[in-house]
Amino acid sequence: MNLNLEHKNALVCGSSRGIGKAIALELASMGANITLAARSKDKLEVVKNELDTSKGQEHDYLIVDFSDSEGLRQSIETLVKLKNIHILINNTGGPKGGPIRAAKTDEFTSAFHNHLVCNHILLKNVLEGMKSDNYGRVINIISTSVKQPIDNLGVSNTIRGAVASWGKTMANELGQFGITVNNVLPGYTDTERLEEIITNKSEKMGVSFEEASKKFEENVPLKRFAQPSEIAMAVGFLASPSAAYISGINLPVDGGRTKSL
Repeated sequence: MNLNLEHKNALVCGSSRGIGKAIALELASMGANITLAARSKDKLEVVKNELDTSKGQEHDYLIVDFSDSEGLRQSIETLVKLKNIHILINNTGGPKGGPIRAAKTDEFTSAFHNHLVCNHILLKNVLEGMKSDNYGRVINIISTSVKQPIDNLGVSNTIRGAVASWGKTMANELGQFGITVNNVLPGYTDTERLEEIITNKSEKMGVSFEEASKKFEENVPLKRFAQPSEIAMAVGFLASPSAAYISGINLPVDGGRTKSL
């Protein structure tokens, strides 16, 4: 099995923490040169210093705020003048929770922009490099909610579904160039985002954080939360040469929690 990513350049969004950071670490361990992308320079510096360089990799980062599409556009345009990006990891923090009936209109607008529109800006700018180097992997980190909506995440359920459809459509269009596009659907993963969700749930239920966590775990056949590294390993495979004939899929990495096939 060929999992070697030497001489491949990967742009990993949301990579200052959580799943994004784990993906950056995994792809670097496979030999890729990593461009990290997030808002905090200090956090990006820390992650950059943790990345594997044993295969001669060179790593850098972009300081970007996805609420500023023009700033993002300028940053990615500058980056692709310096090098082609072969692997694009679209990963953005989810919208705040709450029932969909209570959501404000601008919550949908903001989430749509930060997730789908920014994904599109990035892909349009890296596409020519993928085509010219005959290697392209686009991997969208979204949610199992595209298969089964998650209670109390109304805006997220809606926007994640839009991103999944965008990814599937892109897979259909870009296959002719040998570029694959796939969606990875993490389940409950031990991150700050999950901690926030469980905290909100525990407060509403009037129980301790530990009790609420246990209830979440009981919904997972494997009876535990995923580690970010476990999501990252699935992403690493899809980014590798061995996954060249896998495209247009939604891949749940959720311990079997999603009830649908």
